[in-house]
Amino acid sequence: MHNYAFISTLFYIIISSPWRLYSQEIQDTTTLKPVTIQAYFREQPLLGLTTAGHTLGGSELQNQQTTTLLPSINMIAGLRMEERSPGSYRLAMRGSLIRSPFGIRNTKIYIGEFPLTDAGGNTYLNLIDPAAVASVHVLKGPDGSLYGANSGGVIRVEPKGFGHTDTHRELLLSGGSFGLFQEQLSLQQQVTDNYSFSFDQSFTRSDGYRDHTALDKKTFQTAHQWDYNPNNSVQVLLLYADLGYQTPGGLTEEQMLKNPQQARPAAGPNPGAAEQQAGIYNKTFYGGIAHRAKLNKQLAHSISIFGSNTDLQNPFITNYEIRSEKNLGLRTFISFIENQNDVFAWQMQLGFEGQKGWNKINNFDNIGGQAADVQYRDDLANLQTSVFYRASATILRELTIETSLGLNRATIDVTRLYPAIENNIGRIDFGNIWMPRVAMSYRIQNQIAFRGSISKGYSAPTLAEVRSSDNSINLDLDAETGTNYEIGFRWESSNRRFVADLSRYIYRMKNGIVRQLRENGAEYYVNAGEMNQKGIEVSLLTYIIPINSTNFLRSLSYQGALTRSFYTFGQYTSGEADFSGNDMTAVPKWTVANTLNVQFPQDVFLNIFHHYVARMPLNDANTAFANKYNLVQVKSGIRLPVRKQLSVQLFLGVDNLLGEQYSLGNDINAFGNRFFNPAPPRNYYTGIKLNF
Repeated sequence: MHNYAFISTLFYIIISSPWRLYSQEIQDTTTLKPVTIQAYFREQPLLGLTTAGHTLGGSELQNQQTTTLLPSINMIAGLRMEERSPGSYRLAMRGSLIRSPFGIRNTKIYIGEFPLTDAGGNTYLNLIDPAAVASVHVLKGPDGSLYGANSGGVIRVEPKGFGHTDTHRELLLSGGSFGLFQEQLSLQQQVTDNYSFSFDQSFTRSDGYRDHTALDKKTFQTAHQWDYNPNNSVQVLLLYADLGYQTPGGLTEEQMLKNPQQARPAAGPNPGAAEQQAGIYNKTFYGGIAHRAKLNKQLAHSISIFGSNTDLQNPFITNYEIRSEKNLGLRTFISFIENQNDVFAWQMQLGFEGQKGWNKINNFDNIGGQAADVQYRDDLANLQTSVFYRASATILRELTIETSLGLNRATIDVTRLYPAIENNIGRIDFGNIWMPRVAMSYRIQNQIAFRGSISKGYSAPTLAEVRSSDNSINLDLDAETGTNYEIGFRWESSNRRFVADLSRYIYRMKNGIVRQLRENGAEYYVNAGEMNQKGIEVSLLTYIIPINSTNFLRSLSYQGALTRSFYTFGQYTSGEADFSGNDMTAVPKWTVANTLNVQFPQDVFLNIFHHYVARMPLNDANTAFANKYNLVQVKSGIRLPVRKQLSVQLFLGVDNLLGEQYSLGNDINAFGNRFFNPAPPRNYYTGIKLNF
């Protein structure tokens, strides 16, 4: 695809179109609606929340590139998402990526009412199509008392089709640099007054910037909501994803400077990534059904049943792994809400969440991308349960006090089927872990809120850490635990044109899990002892020019996010090496995100996103570092009406506008100094979206 010609043609269409432009009128307003968040079983204003939180709405998601959630997530203070190659994502919330070479650790993720994080602790966030997401809600800091095991926080992804009554259809087609092609179809239908559904389908492919980085992704998602009487409703979610992407492997700094597009070459006895056809091929079906019943004016009950089936193949440098993962879970709670009044109001919830997983993991010799002789066969069954209770009271609509308590338990049963050994069965039992939380928020004149909390975090090792890619089974790996102390401040101006949020936290972690690599590149995990995690997070939102329907600038808004991290190892030794007091691996001291959004007449928009990431260590010894970088992304578009119920949006975007040379998604503690996964230079995309 000739990108410049494609973009030039599209730009010509935009500026020369003879169509009469039409835009939906925006009401003049100087008082904006309060920002709300889906948290603690209900939607509530962000100002009164007792924890640090953030909401990404539909416009914030669509104003970025629609093939990935990465730039939208990176708008949030305290969160950092990386991409080693197209489709290969890592996410850290208030933590290091030191545990996250493949996937997500320490963070619990839900899709609607259903946990996307499975019984083994893995979260396949890359299976979700961004166009099928209505909003994203983030609760930062340990909140395991209500949401099971986590130490970083909770992310709730709201799919289209739940709680929305509008009817619309969208078809998106786009293309860009490095063979990028994207097709997305979204249907949302209000069938009757009490039944609605959505259907979302997508296809995305890319050749990738580096050699051996091709991506092929197909998704199907449907969500249904039936309010079959005034007090009862049913939600159904079904998701199928077929994802395949090649993994090029890390490069040394010398290799990166010489040819950043190359895949990992052969080294010593180990062949190269392309020679072994290294990649991830994931086919997953996920489904859930939830029922909500309002029993009387104060009492309500919710129950959801969910499950998934994953077939995953991972040809790697040293072996060919085939996984079969099945999960089944139940989440239920009873909620009591006393009559709300201005003097005193209170509520409580009591619930249970449990998941059971059955996993068959087989490893074979990898001969040029083909599975050959068997190396290992293991069956792993894991169980995670959580019983939780929460009580909240609000006095004079100003002071909110919350207390919650969770009892968490996790076990893993391991059976080694091949090679045959005398004691082939083992169990890891992490015991009963109590997770209390106490929090408060005090509001002053309905514009300023101070908050504070103390909570315990807990994160059990995942299956990928207990049974890592070196095929060993670590029965001695301990769970991470810790206590989080946090204070915060929020302020909204009277007309809500300016919103500010400040958080300061100290999280003292014990038995921190870190990644190590063997000479052949296979990974394994060890406990590093204590980790000291301290941070400051600042978020700003301001409408420099408020929303209006008369001015040339219909709105001008700015969002800012700053994260300052003070992360160090406590007592941590590995062999004869002593890393105590070193800066924690893969944590930059500073990250800054700036977003400027401009709305013009006729639904013309311009969105500019800037992301700064400071220099950070890539190994525990602090002898190798990733350079700082400034990433600028720009997207602009216009909507053109064709007839009353049909409009066309044309858009174009630029990624890495400054042409930075940087590595996004570094390999941590890499053997042979193969730390770097070079990111693309300046690249482009453009497309068309039909609304009908």
